[in-house]
Amino acid sequence: MTIHRFFRAPASWRATAVAVAVSVLGAGSAHAATDIQVWFSLNEHNHEVFEDLVKKFNRDQDDVKVTLKSFKSPKEIEPELLKQVGAKAKTPHLVQIDDNRDPESLANRSYIMPLHTLLAKYPIKDANWFVAPQNLSMRDAKGRLLAFPYMIDVPVMYYNHEAFKKAGLQPAVPDRSWMGLQDQLVELANKATRYCPATTDQSVSVNLENLAAVNNQFFTAGDNGTKGVPSFSFDITFVRHLSLMISWVRTELLVNPGADPKAIDRFANNECSILMSESSNMGRFIDTRPLSFGVVGLPYYPQVTKQPGNPFLDGTGLWVTSGHADAENKATAQFLAWLTRADNAATWYQKTGFLPLTQQAFAATSNDYYKKLGDWKNLVAVYAKPPTQTARGFKINNYPEIREMFHRKLQEALQGNNPAVTTLTAASSEAAQIMKSK
Repeated sequence: MTIHRFFRAPASWRATAVAVAVSVLGAGSAHAATDIQVWFSLNEHNHEVFEDLVKKFNRDQDDVKVTLKSFKSPKEIEPELLKQVGAKAKTPHLVQIDDNRDPESLANRSYIMPLHTLLAKYPIKDANWFVAPQNLSMRDAKGRLLAFPYMIDVPVMYYNHEAFKKAGLQPAVPDRSWMGLQDQLVELANKATRYCPATTDQSVSVNLENLAAVNNQFFTAGDNGTKGVPSFSFDITFVRHLSLMISWVRTELLVNPGADPKAIDRFANNECSILMSESSNMGRFIDTRPLSFGVVGLPYYPQVTKQPGNPFLDGTGLWVTSGHADAENKATAQFLAWLTRADNAATWYQKTGFLPLTQQAFAATSNDYYKKLGDWKNLVAVYAKPPTQTARGFKINNYPEIREMFHRKLQEALQGNNPAVTTLTAASSEAAQIMKSK
């Protein structure tokens, strides 16, 4: 057998080969993925849903790689971000931050880029945002989005199907009036869930903020702080309601919210008949077996309003940080556009209970999804329409501190330490001082 040796290539050919190799390697490096970092904090279930979506994004394309950093609480994120800013270190591209009922103030900070600024250069095509722009959540006075509205939720009333059947209640759904609900809780306590007829992990939201919104009243003066100086004047509706809640805790119809930080776990474990909490717990409940539950709106007082209003929007968004290269900003917009795509946005909505990101996500959700979820579809649909003045939202200086103070005051009252009038008078006075403190 004859063995043919390869001849030696001329020097000019070798030079050409090297040039081609360099060109190929250069092309590869030019198309290296742009790294984007996202800081976030979600409950365990929603954390997994978000991680799965990000993994899918990273698999779907090679241009952008998203890296996640998780925090135990959303409150931990901004202080850590400020450390990075102060040290002039590289900051994440997207951060989950609560706008604290003052989104324009947050958007004006040096390390934040308003979302509408990013999207003016890198638009998300054909995205029809679901929540009406008249809502104050994550928007400025002109209705422009300041943050990506990805984690918006609302308070709702969850109810356990089996508990209502066991108690023989007909219809087997919660009464939307507070007094009618009280009658049902007595039956549920006697026949179904003796140690937890009702509970909540959202005491301030249910008993103060949305007591106003659901009864079509302003939460604070100055049209909820949007047209004048806000101030709290808790009227007879608030006094009577807090008195009712005190009696519910005393008679064990309501598990004291502060004494039971595991209210969500107890409902998931079929221990409680009713839970008033955020809609963003819904995904966990859907995936929990053998839990069977439905959803209705928060209760109201027919003596105050003929028809219940809608709760304030709550939750957080993904805020874009400033100071990054154009290529990184473009990559950030590419990731947000992917999350906005109808299939991905519908997955997020259906698996978490956060409100739909877009109209397309809501339209892509079939009626089969809503079959056992009570009034959830109707409770969601209203937020695509312009809100009433009382339900747009509110703007209050130093509201996080005020909210914590409200929680303490409510706890003191529910523990039987102070009557409703004393509690609300003190809360109003202290809120006025906190608003002036900075």
